[in-house]
Amino acid sequence: MTLKDLKATGWQPQTVKQELRKNLIAKLQNNEPVFEGLLGYDETVIPQLQHAILAQHDFILLGLRGQGKTRILRALTTLLDEQIPYLAGTELNDNPYHPLSKTGRDLVAKLGDDAPIAWLNRSERYVEKLATPDTSIADLIGDIDPIKAATRKLTYADEEVIHFGLIPRANRGIFAINELPDLQPRIQVGLLNMMEEQDIQIRGFNLRIPLDLLLVFSANPEDYTNRGSIITPLKDRIDSQIITHYPKTADIGIEITRQEAWQDRDGVTVDIPHFFREIVEEIATQARSSEFIDQKSGVSVRLTRSALEALISSAERRALLNKETETTCRITDLAALEAAITGKIELVYEGEQEGSIGVAKRLIGLATKAVFNRYFFDPSDKKVGRAKYQTVIDWFNKGNQLTLSAAISQKIYTESINKISGLQELVEAQIKGLPETQRTVAMEWVIETLHQNSLIGKEWTSQKHTYSDIMGSMLSGLSRSKDDDEDDDYGYYEDEEDK
Repeated sequence: MTLKDLKATGWQPQTVKQELRKNLIAKLQNNEPVFEGLLGYDETVIPQLQHAILAQHDFILLGLRGQGKTRILRALTTLLDEQIPYLAGTELNDNPYHPLSKTGRDLVAKLGDDAPIAWLNRSERYVEKLATPDTSIADLIGDIDPIKAATRKLTYADEEVIHFGLIPRANRGIFAINELPDLQPRIQVGLLNMMEEQDIQIRGFNLRIPLDLLLVFSANPEDYTNRGSIITPLKDRIDSQIITHYPKTADIGIEITRQEAWQDRDGVTVDIPHFFREIVEEIATQARSSEFIDQKSGVSVRLTRSALEALISSAERRALLNKETETTCRITDLAALEAAITGKIELVYEGEQEGSIGVAKRLIGLATKAVFNRYFFDPSDKKVGRAKYQTVIDWFNKGNQLTLSAAISQKIYTESINKISGLQELVEAQIKGLPETQRTVAMEWVIETLHQNSLIGKEWTSQKHTYSDIMGSMLSGLSRSKDDDEDDDYGYYEDEEDK
């Protein structure tokens, strides 16, 4: 296609901000979804995003880690036209009717209506830069290219010796800077003229280039004090500041984790009872209020995604060892979540004293207890709750034992738990309609919770654990070392008094 052909189509140029506004208006008028996949933001962040786009604002997303800021920025491309024309061969994606670069102006001057036209896809119109301390003005704006000058025999007075940086090359698109406070103040200064006066300064060149851009940024509020700050003149030029947040309800958090986590495994079908999804989400909730964790750093949604994937992997491994094609997550699989939690939390001094593994175990325990009490009577309630479990407790008091391990087959696991008197009836009365495999897991859940409330005993090794009456377990426990306790205690106790 040539410039003449383009003119014949009747195409008219518009700025990026006009284009985004036009397409957003069309979606709103047609009741089409905008920014699909951004769960939990329908009444908070998304309306503010729409306000900024309708106002043709540059904006910044401000929020703690793992709140989907980058995903939001990348979703902006869905509001761009599918393709736009530009002068072929130009570095700045020049508007065919109003070329910015010297190359584009020379091309139109030389060929006129025969100037070649190429098409730019919407995915190519989004440029993203992670702000790092070593980012330079040359990276963002540009610099003199001596190699180009030498090979093309140009003088340094010729505009064509300029090698344009990321921002000019993003012309007619969206340019995003992640973690803006990490950008050194002297580099942030280089953005000022780009945003307001629309000119750039490169070495000896002072070029008036009215770039057509939407500039968007993201930042963590903690970074303002820990690693840097956004200079006041730059903050003043950013039109809108939008605050992101963590899921406001457990149900939204569960759906986000369901959307993000890798759950379908090749060769093995892993059934995940819904209460496990609640436990995983509750771990994040407990972490976001824990005295051991630095709340200013936040607890990323990536924690729940990694935790659910680790839970599934533990069940998958067991199925593979037993040559099974189907399995269900078990309470014993919760130990696998420790590795997914420890790297996602920043500990304060008290947490460092407790240790990352200890804090992870504690979070798993608190979450398991909190969710258990939504389904069953609280065993710590001596007036009502404890009586509900007396039949099960009596079974252990008669000298019976239950031995489980994370690797036993489904058949052995089910047969072992079904021997406990009154347990199946108790679970069926509290959670109706569970499939057999999930009911068995809920039965294990009851046994583990009774142990954590000191109503039945538990002895364990690295390979298995055995539940028995509380007195026998206490006497046996006198001979166990402290190191053994630390290795296998899931840390479900809420405080020293519970222990």
